[in-house]
This record gives sequence, structure tokens and C-alpha cells, in this order.
Amino acid sequence: MNLHLGNIGQIIQLAIAPVFLLTGVGTNLTVLTNRLARIIDRSRTLEDLVNTQGQEVLTPNMQLELDELYQRMHLINRAITLSSTCALLICLVIAALFMGDALDIHLDKLIASMFVLGVFALIGSFMFFLREIFVATKTLRRQREHGAKFLP
Repeated sequence: MNLHLGNIGQIIQLAIAPVFLLTGVGTNLTVLTNRLARIIDRSRTLEDLVNTQGQEVLTPNMQLELDELYQRMHLINRAITLSSTCALLICLVIAALFMGDALDIHLDKLIASMFVLGVFALIGSFMFFLREIFVATKTLRRQREHGAKFLP
């Protein structure tokens, strides 16, 4: 294990791009978890309304909205899973950069593979996020077109 100051400087320079990506993924996770919290709050509000009114059966509008909320929740959960996978892979890239240099192991193909997998995971996360936005927009459009008012 022979570390030189010049090598560490180069490794830190190589690690800067993944660190910036990791910061963006963290922000993405914040947005996704906030959306998930709002979806959960809305579904709990609908379920509480049904329970307090003592209804055995949901109205068709309420059932439709709950179904859409559950669909959105699953999409956001998948996006969060893929964003978290991306973050984990990027952290492993950073660790592998330093460990490869410190132990003088050639991990270039492993590092490149993990980085590419992380980017693919992030792409998948954004695709699920975009799909969730489409479902949410469709729900709002449907409510507006039909003048449906679900809750105050």
C-alpha cells in the first residue's frame, strides 16, 4: 500500500463528478419522498372519510381516486428504489476509486460498470417519476372535466 499525494489528488478529481451526481440524486430522493408523503396523506384522508361516515362501500369517485393514489404510490416507490440504488452504486464507485488506488488494484472496468448501472438506475427512476406525474395530471384533468369534488 503505497499512497502518493499526487495520486490522491487525481483520485479526488475523478471522484468529484460522482459526488455531484450523488448530490443530485439526494435532491431527487427528497422530491420523491415528499410526493410519496402527500400521496399517503391524501389516501389516509379518503380512508378516514369513509370510516367516519360509516360507509360500507366507497363512492365510485372515491374508489377511482384511491385506485389512482395507490398506482401513484407504487410508481413513486419504484422511483425511490431506483434512485437509492443509483446512490448506492455511486458511493461504491467513489469507494472503489480510492480502494483501487490504495491497494494498487485495477478496478477500472468495475468502476465504469457501476457508474453506468447507476446512471441507468437514475434513468429508470426518472421514468417512473414521469409516469407518476402523468397519472397525477390525468387525475386532475378528469376531476376538472367532470366537476368532481371529492373532499373539501
